[in-house]
Amino acid sequence: MGEMDDAAWDRLLHQLRSGDCTPFLGAGACGDSLPTGRRLSSEMASEWRYPYDDGENLTRVTQFGAMMFGDHIHVKNLIRDRLNGSGTPDFSDPLEPHGLLAGFPISVYLTTNYDDFAYQSLTANGKTPSRASCAWNPDVRYARELFGSKAGWNPQPMTPLVYHLHGTLEDPRSLVLTEDDYLDFMVNLARDRITVGKRMLPPTIQAALTRRSLLFIGYSLQDWTFRFMFIRLAQTMPGINTRRHVSVQLPPEFPVGRAEPEKIKRQLERYYERWKISIFWGTAQEFCAELRARMGTTS
Repeated sequence: MGEMDDAAWDRLLHQLRSGDCTPFLGAGACGDSLPTGRRLSSEMASEWRYPYDDGENLTRVTQFGAMMFGDHIHVKNLIRDRLNGSGTPDFSDPLEPHGLLAGFPISVYLTTNYDDFAYQSLTANGKTPSRASCAWNPDVRYARELFGSKAGWNPQPMTPLVYHLHGTLEDPRSLVLTEDDYLDFMVNLARDRITVGKRMLPPTIQAALTRRSLLFIGYSLQDWTFRFMFIRLAQTMPGINTRRHVSVQLPPEFPVGRAEPEKIKRQLERYYERWKISIFWGTAQEFCAELRARMGTTS
């Protein structure tokens, strides 16, 4: 059904080796280099005396902070400061996702992360990448010069493009962080579909989403952010559903006796099968280990 079998692995290996794949990186791909959204949210909720029960939901907590301070840019600056003090992955580690993916002949890397790890890993791999943020609001500059050049409209495996859908730490105004941000992003994405220029999803990015298979690493199928992002993209660009995709997922966890994890896994597989998503159940590191084993390399 939706789970990874030998045929799915064979397909993925061929796509990675031929460059017929677009990696889509989320927070779970960063390992221990950055605090998880849950941990960061809990810390901010404690500092801001967040009064509700969902203090591990970063989107809700930062929305509260924006209302409390009356300044959403201030909240984004605070998050930027927290994350800037974190470490950097060891890209030479065979189980580090960024470093592993940087070795394939891939032209476009998509991410909803604010960090520059994808860019750094490509540079460490001897490549010359370009980098741009999605112009999802008027405060985010559209990279007109980049997308008007060969590096932007025709990236190559040695000169790939890293596209940040949710902004970068270098520009806090570009961060998609609060509930209002997510709603604005989705509304503007639908509006961008019918405007000339395609500022949010330039032709290069549209092609990366619709002409190649997607490999999601660092997301949860139960996560509201993933569902909102992927389903909206699929609705905006139906061509996404012409290819089969892979998503690396942590198995669902529940208090003892409340649910059967295997049953929930099967339900999730059935639900996402309609989006042509095959699932690898495990951590990003476990996925990298299995991928290397099937490639015939372990280091």
